[in-house]
Amino acid sequence: MSLIISWIWLAVVAWLISRAAIQRDAFQALPCAAAPGAEAGEVVAVIVPARNEAANIRRCLLGLAKQTYPQSALPIIVVDDHSEDATAAMAASVAAAHSPIRVIASPSLPQGWIGKPHACWIGARAAPPEAKWLCFLDADVAAQPDLIARAVAFASREELDLLSLAPRQELESFAERLVMPCGLYALAFRQDLRKLQARESPNVTVTGQFMLIRRDAYWAVDGHAAVRNLICEDVALARRIKQSGGRVLLCDGGRLLSTRMYTGWSALWPGLTKNVVEMLGGPLPTVGAAFAGVILGWAAPLIPYFDFCACMQGASSACWALGPALAGTAALLGLHIAGARHFRIPLWYGFLFPLGYTAGAALAIDGVLRRWRRRVVWKGRVCS
Repeated sequence: MSLIISWIWLAVVAWLISRAAIQRDAFQALPCAAAPGAEAGEVVAVIVPARNEAANIRRCLLGLAKQTYPQSALPIIVVDDHSEDATAAMAASVAAAHSPIRVIASPSLPQGWIGKPHACWIGARAAPPEAKWLCFLDADVAAQPDLIARAVAFASREELDLLSLAPRQELESFAERLVMPCGLYALAFRQDLRKLQARESPNVTVTGQFMLIRRDAYWAVDGHAAVRNLICEDVALARRIKQSGGRVLLCDGGRLLSTRMYTGWSALWPGLTKNVVEMLGGPLPTVGAAFAGVILGWAAPLIPYFDFCACMQGASSACWALGPALAGTAALLGLHIAGARHFRIPLWYGFLFPLGYTAGAALAIDGVLRRWRRRVVWKGRVCS
């Protein structure tokens, strides 16, 4: 039996690694070829919804102020979503020194709306009528100077209606380094990016951290008003655009933008529990993924350990099983060490992946319970 389990283990690991490799190959990086400034004078309105982002808003806006895209064609609208810290004051300070930036206050949250969709909606309505593109950028994202120019050039060339860019994740605390890589691996294991990105598929995958949307496509589906009460409004909006005939694409934007989403357990836990159920496809898939993650994480050390113990006690089949068991575990360990290198964190975090998947599973179960109790809270607001 140990020999069968070990070979199954090796086969499962091989399948997971091959799936992750396929996902990586399907995740197209935004080209870094030279990009023009403003193609045909197209105006791009950048909308930054911000709530309690005093730690991030200055870096975000200074990155936008340094864009190579012509300032005359790049109005930047910061929507202060009733921040309880110095976000509005800091944004106003940067805006005073950079004329393309203006700060507006979001009105009271209407019944049936969630905060971020409402702030995005207010920003979209405040965009100048000549804007051909609406660019929604999270306040914790820092942009390289050629971000907008390259994104617009690529979206125009590929005739996209929505281009979403995934930023490089900046992981500084123990919590971020433990959980985030395992969470992203879990998504890579679960999703089929090629199918999601296919034009004939009704489904999509995007990140709301950066979404460049053709203005006509945005208003054709009623924009954020159509997804006003959804926590994962970014995916829902992209799906509506795609199902209405628009072309949607997610690319790797790690060379052009970066983000630090969370600053430790106190921010990471509520931030991920807010989104995890939608990200994994509902409560039952989330519970299934949580248990699968724990099994995957702890099978890595335990299967070779039990084979070794049985081999030492004279079980010849366990000695034969030790080879495939160690091969599977070594391959999985190598994958996570490579992930640590990709995320620019100490390589020894790759050895902690059983703990990472366990923490992620606890987080996922908590997300399901919060959704069931309708107590999903983010930045002082109940979202459901």
